[in-house]
Amino acid sequence: MKRILAAAATVALLFWAASAAAQEAKIIKSHEDFGDYRVIYSVFNSEFIKPEIAQTYQLARAKDRAFVNVSVVEKVGGKHGLSSEMSGTATNLIQQSRPLKFMEIREGDAVYYLAPLRFEDEETLTFNIELKLPNGKTETISFRRKLEKE
Repeated sequence: MKRILAAAATVALLFWAASAAAQEAKIIKSHEDFGDYRVIYSVFNSEFIKPEIAQTYQLARAKDRAFVNVSVVEKVGGKHGLSSEMSGTATNLIQQSRPLKFMEIREGDAVYYLAPLRFEDEETLTFNIELKLPNGKTETISFRRKLEKE
């Protein structure tokens, strides 16, 4: 009987540990710091953009399209994006790579960059983006995301 209880306790402990690890794994990093600057990045489905905004900026909306969004702000008090230069690639798991062409979007004081991207359902992509920060230094960010048609 003691062995059964010990085994049950062990299994429960393993499930708890796996659950805790899974919760930690859900944390997705969305920025990198470089000196006085913070680079904030995300990837989102193009259908999240309202049709009128998409029309204003001539952005295509479809279930198989996403946007890579990048902005550079000052770490201290940086509420609005800063002008930068950037280029990059998106590479799938079988090492097929496609270029990212960023367009600058200005809305009031805010400045951010969008790169359109087509994807396959449940495709995992590694993004490598090279940025020229306002101080003239060149930095690289890399991150991976799994994209799904919604």
